[in-house]
Amino acid sequence: MTTERRAAGDTMTEAEAACDELAAVLKRTGIVLPSLAVDPVTYGYETPRALVELGRCNVATTRKLIEVLQRAAGR
Repeated sequence: MTTERRAAGDTMTEAEAACDELAAVLKRTGIVLPSLAVDPVTYGYETPRALVELGRCNVATTRKLIEVLQRAAGR
């Protein structure tokens, strides 16, 4: 395996782990983003550009996310 391929694999592994971690933290606050995933286009580049797709959610979930973020920001 070349160094570039190994680095690309590490990048994707890191993106997937970050996505999983975000999903777990959100779930603990009662928030589920149904479309949360690593952007599939990310895998198509020779050198991956790791992007996490936060996706779409309904207004109630958006409001809950705002509430949690405002609390975390000390507002």
